[in-house]
Amino acid sequence: MSRQEKITQKDDIRQQIQKLRDEANTANVKISKFIEIRNQLNEQVKKSREEIAVLKAERDSINEKVKLLKQQRDAIRAQSEPVIKEINAIKDKIDLLKKKLPRESQLDLQEELDAIEWKIQTTSLDLEEEKRLIAIVKQLEIELKGYKKIDAQRNKIKDLIAQRGVFEAQADVFHKELTELANKSQSLHSTMIEKVNVAKISRAQADSQHQAYIQTKEDIVQMSVKIAELTGHLQGLTASIYEEDKVRQVESQQANKEREQAAKEKYQEVKVKQQAIKEKLEAEAKQKLQKGEKLSWNEFQLVMGEDAEDDSETQA
Repeated sequence: MSRQEKITQKDDIRQQIQKLRDEANTANVKISKFIEIRNQLNEQVKKSREEIAVLKAERDSINEKVKLLKQQRDAIRAQSEPVIKEINAIKDKIDLLKKKLPRESQLDLQEELDAIEWKIQTTSLDLEEEKRLIAIVKQLEIELKGYKKIDAQRNKIKDLIAQRGVFEAQADVFHKELTELANKSQSLHSTMIEKVNVAKISRAQADSQHQAYIQTKEDIVQMSVKIAELTGHLQGLTASIYEEDKVRQVESQQANKEREQAAKEKYQEVKVKQQAIKEKLEAEAKQKLQKGEKLSWNEFQLVMGEDAEDDSETQA
């Protein structure tokens, strides 16, 4: 991979890291919201449970009262049962007495009795007639006695019915009170069930927020792992580029040194060549001078330059 490709890859990794950091920051904001909503819902559930406990205690208290009132009502009604049985027994007795009654009605017998007694009291009768009428009166009284027994039994029934009415009235009072309490208990129970359902919904919503919080937290962990991986890769690329640059720098320095050395060697080589040429020209100039030949200005300078050098060396 070339250096430019590595640099491009580093830029891409930095963008990925920044994107993951932005997503992590957004997720952290969501986590705070999840926690806030979850805690609010849990507080609602707690409040609902407290309200449910109060409602349940009140309902249970009312149910105990209803139970007691039912016992009292049933006890009163139980007292009515012997009265009802007695009334039924008297009715049976009346039915038996009716079977023994004469064909005449009680009113007819009473009117006949009253008429005869009035006649006895207001009319002068002979002894035989009076005895006959008295005998009839006795017979009528015997016949009326069955009606009187029935009347007496009916009066007993009236008394028993009145007694039973007292029991029923008391039982109705208990029944009315327990009915009202039972309705109130049912109302409390319905309210309690509604709150239980609301608490269940709030609990489910709180659990959902908690699960979202856990999932988001796990996502952040995964993002952190990915950021760490990318950061490691980025550091690796940076180190690789640094090492490559370092190698290039060393190579460049070495190349510069080699070029400098080559330049020095080249300079020495040229200097040696120049010195050889100079010495050759000097030698040729000296030969011309010895032969008395005419020297050029350059040749003269070469010869004079060497003599000057010899003089300076002698003086030294």
